[in-house]
Amino acid sequence: MKWIKIICVFLLVYVTIAGFLFDVPALPILNEAIRVLFFHVPMWFTMIFLLFISAINSYYYISKGRINYDIKSNEYANVGVFFGILGIISGMLWAKFTWGTYWTNDPKLNGSALGLLIYFSYFVLRGSVKDELKKAKISSVYNIFAFAMLIPLIFILPRMTDSLHPGNGGNPGFNVYDMNSQLRVVFYPSVIGFILLGIWITNIRVRIKFLNK
Repeated sequence: MKWIKIICVFLLVYVTIAGFLFDVPALPILNEAIRVLFFHVPMWFTMIFLLFISAINSYYYISKGRINYDIKSNEYANVGVFFGILGIISGMLWAKFTWGTYWTNDPKLNGSALGLLIYFSYFVLRGSVKDELKKAKISSVYNIFAFAMLIPLIFILPRMTDSLHPGNGGNPGFNVYDMNSQLRVVFYPSVIGFILLGIWITNIRVRIKFLNK
């Protein structure tokens, strides 16, 4: 994990400095607020990646019955939801400067909030079952279905109706509209850096859980 730490720290320091110093496109409405892109979207990508790994570990637990897979699944879900919360908070701040309000009746916003509520229920479910093996089995099945529900809520349903988010509801995405080279040199390292940060944090939490067993 040492190389992950080094690359993660380097990328996030680079993104923090470059994200505020590099020039960005002078787009109507967005203006300087587009810099939030370097943090908001990578946090959501990190959430999706970590929750995907969590679901895979749940599948491995169901298949092999080893408790270490359940521990990893739970910790990946914990850290993934944490990044999801950060994504919503940063998105609300961005929305205030671009749309004039912290929250709108936008399908992607509502779908993201509903997806997080589904995972909050996952944690409530785990906390309500005392038997460790029973908890692991029930929560593993729930976790797989939770991830399967999250993808349509975030990526499919918003594309089927009007949405203020780029790339949804007929709005052009950043990749074809205004994601120029200035944004890419910060955005892509940010995505990699935040994903590595999520893996790093999860690895620490898993090791602590194993030590306490």
